[in-house]
This record gives sequence, C-alpha cells and structure tokens, in this order.
Amino acid sequence: MTGATTRQPGAEQLRSRIAAELERTRARTALLTEAVDEADLVRQHSPLMSPLVWDLAHVGNQEELWLVRDVGGREPVRRDIDDLYDAFKQPRRDRPSLPLLPPQEARAYLLTVRDKVLDLLDRVAFTDRPLVADGFAFGMIVQHEQQHDETMLATHQLRAGPAVLHAPPPPEPRASVGGEVLIPAGEFTMGTDTDPWALDNERPAHRVHLPAYVIDAAPVTNGRYREFIADGGYDDPRWWSPAGWRHRQEAGLSAPMHWRRDGDGWAYRRFGRWAPVRDDEPVVHVCYHEAWAYAAWAGRRLPTEAEWEKAARWDPATGRSRRYPWGDEDPTAEHANLGQRHLWPAPVGAYPAGASPLGVHQLVGDVWEWTSTTFRGHPGFRAFPYREYSEVFFGDDYQVLRGGSFGTDLAACRGTFRNWDYPIRRQIFSGFRCARDARPEESQP
Repeated sequence: MTGATTRQPGAEQLRSRIAAELERTRARTALLTEAVDEADLVRQHSPLMSPLVWDLAHVGNQEELWLVRDVGGREPVRRDIDDLYDAFKQPRRDRPSLPLLPPQEARAYLLTVRDKVLDLLDRVAFTDRPLVADGFAFGMIVQHEQQHDETMLATHQLRAGPAVLHAPPPPEPRASVGGEVLIPAGEFTMGTDTDPWALDNERPAHRVHLPAYVIDAAPVTNGRYREFIADGGYDDPRWWSPAGWRHRQEAGLSAPMHWRRDGDGWAYRRFGRWAPVRDDEPVVHVCYHEAWAYAAWAGRRLPTEAEWEKAARWDPATGRSRRYPWGDEDPTAEHANLGQRHLWPAPVGAYPAGASPLGVHQLVGDVWEWTSTTFRGHPGFRAFPYREYSEVFFGDDYQVLRGGSFGTDLAACRGTFRNWDYPIRRQIFSGFRCARDARPEESQP
C-alpha cells in the first residue's frame, strides 16, 4: 500500500501538512491543560462548561472514532469510554459526576491514539472516498480539536483563580477606521464547493441576491457600547426584543460579561487580570439579545448572515467570492487577530491588511459576530459525515455567528465558516457589528 500511495500526486505534501496541523493543534491543547494543576483540570469552573479534563479526553476519543476506527479500520483503543465522551449523551452539567479519565490517564490515552493516527497517516491512500479525499477526515479532526481549544480558552476566562495564561498585547491601530460601508445590490456566491476541509454546513455554494445595504466598517467598540449603557440602554424595554427583555430581566444584565464599575468608568477581567476598559477595542462577551438591543438603540439592526458573508468575501472587481476578506491565502499575523496569539480583541484599525475590497475591517478574528439569522442548512444541504455535526442544530433555537475570535485558530476559520449558539450565550468571545438598509440616494450607482 505504501508504494501505491507515494504515486498519488501531492499525497506526500498533504501528509506533511496534516502531520504539521495535528502537531500544532495538540501543542495548543497541551498548553491549555498544562497551565493549571490537576484540581483545576477536574473542577467544573462554570455549569456552562465542561471540566477541562473532559475536553482533553473527548478530543482524543473523537480522533480515535474517526481516524483510528473509521478511516483506519483498526481495533478500538478504548471502546469502554465512548459513552463518557459523547457530547450528546452527556450534558455539560452532568460531566463532573462521570467516572472520567484522570489527567495522567487522559494524556496517555491521547498519546496512544496519536501514535496510531500517525502510523495510519503514513499509509493511508487519499482516494475519492469523501471521508479521505483531500484528507478531509484529518482536517475535520484538526478543526474539532481547535474548536474545543477555544472552548477551553473560554473556560480559562471563567476561572476564579489567578491568571495562568500569558500572551503579548495585540498591535496598536495602524489605520483610521470608522463609519459605514455601502455594499451594492446584486448577486454573490455564498458557501463553497471547493474548500477541501469545509464542513457540511458551509456547503454547497449557491447564488444569493441582496439589495443594497450598509454595514459598519468595524465591530462595535467598547466606547460605543458604553454610550448605550450610559444612555440607560439596559433599562429601556424599547430597545429590546420581547425575548431579549425577558432574558435581560431574568439574568439581571447591566453590562457585558466580566465588566464591573471602576470609579467613573469600567474595568474588564481578562484571564484573571483586571484592566480598564479600552474604548477602541471591539466589545466582547455580549449575547445576541444585547447586540440586538444596541443595534435598535443606534437606529440600526444586526446584519443577516448573507450580508455578513457578502461584505467579507465579495470582490466587486471580479465578481467572485474570496476565501477570506483579503484574498485566498491563509491568514498571517498581518491579516487578523487569531489563534490565541493575543488574549483579547485588537483595537479597531490594527489589521488594515485584512480588510475586504470595499474597506470592511476585522471581519475575521477578534470577536465572533452575531447575525440576525437562525441556523439552517444552505439550499441543497447534505449532512456529512454525520447528522450530529450540524443538522440536529438547525431551527430557531440557535443564532449564527461569523468571523472567528482572537481564540479561534486559522484551521477553524474562513469566510464561509459558520458558528452557532443560543442567543443568551455570552461566555463565548462574541461581539457584533451593525447594518441597515441603504437609502435610495445611497444605492444609486
């Protein structure tokens, strides 16, 4: 088999890329789980989150299920733990009471699984079977682990103890960014048929026609959001949807999560450290209802998912949709605040190289952006490789978020990538930008 696979065009390059992605991702998982002691690994820091040790073994179990057993056709490593780490069978609130693998055993399990995967990677033939074509199953596992790494990063933000994670601050602004950008009426291609590691909910590519609209050139900042607070935005039901107002009252919302009064201003707790709120940073840790209320107060609305994607991908010069706002090349440190390089959003204007052709900034990285769209499949959607990845979440319960945050890895972020969550969630690294319909005089060519 080895001799046959070496004749596959590009197979060795693909193997090298997959191996590098697996190694890079596991290094991040190790960082997030070795930064705290065993007591913190097994503790549930919030009922919204799993114990870190559950996430640790879960990523290994998924790697075993899909790569060792399915792609490799090999004997199970630990069939006895499958139910423990099934996210659908075990709600987060119940996970601390399960007989989970202790940290040392979980790490040993991950090593065993990874050794088998690397051996498989040396031998696998990248056939036209959808699960292995272009290394899809390996890419799916990389993205899955990176998504859990971002979840573990959010758990670290919820920890009550002292800071254990460190990173340099984001870059300072390099461009003056403000105001709104007009997106002309017309069709664009939404979704993808060509990205080899795109997940089922990003497919298929399809044409969408949108009337002209206007979208913020940057995410809403702390400074703008503080004006909403100061104007009594949290106390005025006019700005809130009925569901949002009920939640605001029940949850006692009065500011973004992790904010507290600090003299005449506000402070924000970032991974165990309190610091003054910086006005030019995108606001983070707000739920959909808060974003909706701010937009109403500002005389705007949240963009639809299609509006967000057109602003992020459409190139008016060619009429095609790019993979990222800046083009098709993978993100670099010049394009976006991704991958936990920094531990909070960068100030507006910090990434001019990442702007879209029409001048919309920071669409990728910094904060996940709430949209007004509920999560559903694109026209022609087909579940792959299993319904539980996307399809079981379709409906009115979940709002779509787009763009990725400072904690999102580049492997799990692109112009078509879709995230979703309950509209009340704000422990995630979520922010937003506003949009509005274009006025007739603005939409004239």
